Amino acid sequence: MSELTSRHCVPCEGGVAPLELDEARKMLGELNEWTLDGSGKEIARTFTFKNYYQTMAFVNALAWIAHREDHHPDLEVGYNRVHVRFSTHAIGGLSENDFICAAKIDALSG
Repeated sequence: MSELTSRHCVPCEGGVAPLELDEARKMLGELNEWTLDGSGKEIARTFTFKNYYQTMAFVNALAWIAHREDHHPDLEVGYNRVHVRFSTHAIGGLSENDFICAAKIDALSG
């Protein structure tokens, strides 16, 4: 499990620079199966499940983490899959918060 899971998000209202591409790539190495988009401004991962019930249970657990950390992903939910995308909109790119939440979500999926 990544050391990121023990950290907490820090409120971001803007005024700070997004992570540089090299730093984002380095932090991506601490996550499981997440990808970095071509612009370096977003990370994403698709989770798959056996059925709708498991999918929605995962979404609810993810929502609890997002609420607790006050950092919310964009979600695309289907019958047996959830596509999760993180970016810190206030700074127009990635922050450490995105990687902290992604690591906590990784821990949900085992």
